Amino acid sequence: MTAPAESRATLAAVAERAGVSKATASKVLNGRPGVSEETRRHVRRVIEELGYTPTTGPRDPQARGAVHVVFDNILDMYSLYVLDGVISGAAVQGVDVVTSVLAEESGASALSLGTGRIKGIAARGHIGLIVVTSELTGAEIETCENLGLHLVVIDPVNPLDDRVTSVGATNWAGGVQATRHLIDLGHTRIGFIGGPPGSVFGRERLHGYREALETAGIHPDPRLTGSGRYDAESGGRAAAALLDLDDPPTAIFAANDTMAVGALREARSRGLHVPEDLSLVGFDDTYSAAWTDPPLTTVRQPLRQMGRVAARTVLELADGKVPDSHHVQLATGLVVRASTTPPRR
Repeated sequence: MTAPAESRATLAAVAERAGVSKATASKVLNGRPGVSEETRRHVRRVIEELGYTPTTGPRDPQARGAVHVVFDNILDMYSLYVLDGVISGAAVQGVDVVTSVLAEESGASALSLGTGRIKGIAARGHIGLIVVTSELTGAEIETCENLGLHLVVIDPVNPLDDRVTSVGATNWAGGVQATRHLIDLGHTRIGFIGGPPGSVFGRERLHGYREALETAGIHPDPRLTGSGRYDAESGGRAAAALLDLDDPPTAIFAANDTMAVGALREARSRGLHVPEDLSLVGFDDTYSAAWTDPPLTTVRQPLRQMGRVAARTVLELADGKVPDSHHVQLATGLVVRASTTPPRR
């Protein structure tokens, strides 16, 4: 008997009735390997008994699912490096990758993934969803669970619990590395340009910056902390505010390379020379960092590896494997180029 609409069966209910994990129930639903024939027949009987179908309609059990990657913005080098890693990681297992970019919903104050988009992704038979630098709501996470759509987040913007597996870098350690480099050069007035207040990885880089200052016996000056939106324009505006101070910084650490480029442009517009008048450090080590003038000292984030790990993880989840860690962090490293030097005496 089909369940009434007001009590529609969920994948979790199917798994509980059948006495299997949600990952196993999802495999049966998607026709994926790794399940015995006896278990497969049993789960299908339960699906029929409960009248379960995804809210977007049944899936083709013969279709080979793809991994869907959603970016908040794909027009930057960060996204392209991550995407390259995802594609190479999925290709190892013969899985295709589909990409899309968040759109601003009518009446929304920010870019939104939305449960409707998630249902559409699941309806097309995609087995996994990788979300890059975008905020996720509880309703969106629950929708993925109910539809058996395996979810991995790269550089999560908001805090996530253990229902979601995330992949990122050691942002705090990177913040320490960048700031300590400037301190070792002799800088004591060091500005910081971070991301939006809600950005988790931005806050981690800020905390690393503060930790390095305090360890060196330098009291963090709140006037030296600004914020941007990870683009060159906002990085330039934040740098302008710092350079307008009565006692401006002799060095600036920006939380990504793009904002560091904006700070470089702002410094030049004022007739300042980098690094003689102002040292600059970025974060990411994208292609552009090596081709600025002067080349940018930056914290290297293993972006391609992050993409590969995310792809491998989402496919392992689809195969019913439990991840060793729900929050994977890959090591960063400082790359010293020509944009930093000791301050003028």
